[in-house]
Amino acid sequence: MALNDEQIMLKDMAAGWVKDTMPTTAARALYGAPDGIGHAPDAWAEMAAMGWTGIIVPEAHGGSDFGFRSLGLVLEELGRTLAPSPLLSSALAVSALRLAGDAAQQARWLPGLADGSVIGTLAVDEGPRHAPLATALTATPVGGGWRLDGIKRPVQDGMAAHLAIVVARVADGGADDLALFAVPCDVAGLTRDPLDQVDARVPAIYRFDGVEVGPDSRLVGGTAMVDALLDRARAGLSAEMLGMMTQAFETTLEYLKTRVQFGQLIGSFQALQHRAADMFAELQLTRSAVEAALSAVDADADDLPTRASLAKALAGESLHRISRQMVQLHGGIGMTHEHDAGLYLRRAGVAEQCYGNAAFHRERWGRLNGF
Repeated sequence: MALNDEQIMLKDMAAGWVKDTMPTTAARALYGAPDGIGHAPDAWAEMAAMGWTGIIVPEAHGGSDFGFRSLGLVLEELGRTLAPSPLLSSALAVSALRLAGDAAQQARWLPGLADGSVIGTLAVDEGPRHAPLATALTATPVGGGWRLDGIKRPVQDGMAAHLAIVVARVADGGADDLALFAVPCDVAGLTRDPLDQVDARVPAIYRFDGVEVGPDSRLVGGTAMVDALLDRARAGLSAEMLGMMTQAFETTLEYLKTRVQFGQLIGSFQALQHRAADMFAELQLTRSAVEAALSAVDADADDLPTRASLAKALAGESLHRISRQMVQLHGGIGMTHEHDAGLYLRRAGVAEQCYGNAAFHRERWGRLNGF
């Protein structure tokens, strides 16, 4: 799908900035960082100054309202260099408020999210597998407000966040449904601790021990609204994964064109040419699915759930294969910590699990299509 002039300018600007400011060395530098939050605050401030934090925020609240497809262009470029950033997590908080927030809730949070002074996150998962319908964290009516009890883990960018959109199971006089709550991360009773992860990001475990929030913290809608928000998470993360696999492929292809073995360029070996062709085909198929999912968000299309699941399933499978081919085709150097191949492999493993792995989305896609 063709980009308009503004989107082309945004993509070019993002590509240039990421290459100059957030190369893979930025992600590598975060490994083992003491008391890390999983991103570089200075780089985040620059992103905010360029308006990226407000891409999907309405103009009335300080954003550009440029659409999810445009956000995907930036996420793709960030993915190319594994740039650690809470941009997607914060955009999901924006999405939740746009989908389910009232005027007061939007006025309270969206301006800060737009200018980057507030970082948001989505707290949905509670264990090693993505299973939103199995949510156990409870929201109980108390004193005109709500009491939250339970655990969320892993919460992406959770150590840096100021606002958490929390998925909870509501029990209020017989009703039992999922709901979204906008919870300040400094609220009494909420503790958060960093979780170790194989890539440079720092997710968190959130413990809600009798956390009391006001009646204005609950967003409208139930399980269907949670699904709508998660589909935006899946489409956005798929865009980042698309950037990762694109760079992994291009780096590997360049290596095949320059590495000499047995007196010949290894790219001249037919078996390796076949591998490269297979990777290219997977990459193009995934790009088509990701762009369709991002466009479906902007169009509020009825088939967004199927498009989001298709994109996330293909992105997970393709990134899995291409990142492993990157390691293998680079030979011995690809197995070293000093080479970037290992960084892509690690990030690929984490991203594939976030918001549902390929198996989860293949099953969901089949169910949505009546299989």
